[in-house]
Amino acid sequence: MTATPALLELDRIDTYRGAAHVLRAVSMRVGEGEAVCLVGRNGAGKTTTLDSALGLLPVRAGRVLFRGQDVTRRAAHDRARLGIGYAPEDAGIFPDLTVAENLMIGKWLAPDGPGTGSVVDDRMRALFPELDALVDRRGLNLSGGQKKMVAVARAMALGPSVLLLDEPFEGLAPVVVTRFVDAARKIKAMGVSLLIAESNVTNAARVADRLYAIDRGEILFEGEPARALEHAEVMKTLRG
Repeated sequence: MTATPALLELDRIDTYRGAAHVLRAVSMRVGEGEAVCLVGRNGAGKTTTLDSALGLLPVRAGRVLFRGQDVTRRAAHDRARLGIGYAPEDAGIFPDLTVAENLMIGKWLAPDGPGTGSVVDDRMRALFPELDALVDRRGLNLSGGQKKMVAVARAMALGPSVLLLDEPFEGLAPVVVTRFVDAARKIKAMGVSLLIAESNVTNAARVADRLYAIDRGEILFEGEPARALEHAEVMKTLRG
């Protein structure tokens, strides 16, 4: 496969959580218009990798590059304004705010500001048409799947170049997983690159152009999903 120009790149990063050395010389890249999945068991380092890319955790060694620019010391909100969107595993929805208010947080961070018109824009509506019916509902009263929809839509409100999704399929019924797989494909079709952390390699293979496998904070495989599925040692590690 011909490599696409790097949009987001991690260059041999080491990251700690407290005293724990979680990531060890992790390198990976996301190209323009590419969907990349990072797969691994719980505790393998997937969330730490995304948090390092966004700046929610400091990198002790190595570099984070965005469009070739070193952003390793840039704050998370600065990286968001550069075009890195993020939907966390727990959705991060403010329970006392309405869906509309949660979405406006993303719009306020957008480089061009909140703009005018409906809080649910055409790109959000194309992904999740039901958002229009949810705008007045408080975050506290959303289902798990609805919270994940709002989290993805809020990240898209930034107008990102790359979207980081942490376990977007976790805890969802199979039919809802299919909805989110379709949404991820639509996001890619909109020209937004994707970096998805995922525990289930089969779900990852439904979305990814390329796949990285991580275990104990180290990358153990990089390549096309079909190759990972055929790699006995990789599959044994991922399945525990």
